[in-house]
Amino acid sequence: MVLSLRALTVEAAGRALVDRLSLDVATGSIVGLVGPNGSGKSTALRCVYRALKPTSGAVLLDGTDLTSLKLRDSARSVAALTQESHTELDFTVEEVVALGRAPHAQGNHPLTDRERELCREAMDRLDVAHLADRSVLSLSGGERQRVLVARALVQEPRLLVLDEPTNHLDVRHQVELLSFLRGSALTVFTALHDLNLAAQVCDRVAVLGAGCLVAAGDPAEVLTPELVRKVFGVDAVVVPHPRTGLPQLLYDLAPPPPLPDIPAPASPSPEGPHT
Repeated sequence: MVLSLRALTVEAAGRALVDRLSLDVATGSIVGLVGPNGSGKSTALRCVYRALKPTSGAVLLDGTDLTSLKLRDSARSVAALTQESHTELDFTVEEVVALGRAPHAQGNHPLTDRERELCREAMDRLDVAHLADRSVLSLSGGERQRVLVARALVQEPRLLVLDEPTNHLDVRHQVELLSFLRGSALTVFTALHDLNLAAQVCDRVAVLGAGCLVAAGDPAEVLTPELVRKVFGVDAVVVPHPRTGLPQLLYDLAPPPPLPDIPAPASPSPEGPHT
């Protein structure tokens, strides 16, 4: 599935949160949105999974305007993991994962054998099968995140939209998730804060600043010290990974600012306060 953003604009309170963003995500590729907080990454993703209606512009799926599709039809093609993904219902992990089949459900029919197998495979893949009977409310943040990714996979999407998918995950599960995405052949549109992870997993990165597209292309071409300084306000050295050759950023930690001079309190008068 090809995802195309065409002059996508989202305005709120007289301000453009996303300003005329045009971007393509080719079939089977992984494109990462990177940028500082408030740069418009999550807002752009919300337009793709239809949690937000753009002020102007369009989101196209294989050339079809997303707004022309029924919600159920778009949900069969697009699955999303959002930053706000959570559940307050006391469902088991197995039940939450099975909710991924909702767009495909026919009335109140139970899951088919194939659908139950899909759920088992997704839970195995995300290392949550051993939690199947646990309440999702009892899980750690990282465990819950993996359950929600499994739910998205069970949806059998052609496009996977992920907003900070490595949030709460330990290093092992970050690597496993991103390695899976690399080999999945899914079309993936994701927002990432970690530039090193973005450089490792993404075919292309798109850098946003104040809602505008600053640069887009191969991570090695885009993630330069000059761009990182301009957009993120930090100094970095870019070096090749010793095994993969992909760019890795080493950040300079700025020295802490000097503490302000605080005048010593005046010594009290030996005669006491004057009245």
